Amino acid sequence: MIIGLTGGIGSGKTTVANMFIELGIDVVDADVVAREVVEVGTSTLESIADHFGKDVLHQDGSLNRAALRKIVFHTPDEKVWLNNLLHPLIRDEMSRQLALCLSPYCLLIAPLLFENGLDKRVNRSLVIDVPEDIQIARTLSRDNSDETTIRNIIKAQVNRKERLSKADDIIDNSGDDLNSVREQVLKLHNTYLTLAK
Repeated sequence: MIIGLTGGIGSGKTTVANMFIELGIDVVDADVVAREVVEVGTSTLESIADHFGKDVLHQDGSLNRAALRKIVFHTPDEKVWLNNLLHPLIRDEMSRQLALCLSPYCLLIAPLLFENGLDKRVNRSLVIDVPEDIQIARTLSRDNSDETTIRNIIKAQVNRKERLSKADDIIDNSGDDLNSVREQVLKLHNTYLTLAK
């Protein structure tokens, strides 16, 4: 059984996923896979550098995600080009990793679960929910992005109301109390174990 874990930028997907990992659940993270397919030495990274120029690379030749993000979230055509290159590669690698999961159920962490139609590949969808102002504040405090870029990312994602309407399960992560989040995780974990039987 595959649970699709999603939420807007800065919602706390990683925090929640780590709680499931502590419970022994295998996880495939679309963001991690997206980094793996553009590692130094891959033909994918070469294609990106050829298309966007060397400014999207760090000194060590690795992808400068902040520089690339600034381009694609301000230029829709460039975003389409990048998605057409990356999405098939990411999908194939996610499928490969999901097939290797051994826990009673597996989490697929995908920020764009609904946007990219990945919800059709999971048994249930779990949304980590926070209000937009918290998304912005948390992302500003952890990322090297400006507020305009963050707002553009939020606009590019399914809006909060639509995301919640598509969710099978929801975790409220708007407070500062991690124990409350942990309780919600544990409750869902027990539900998923029952469903996976």
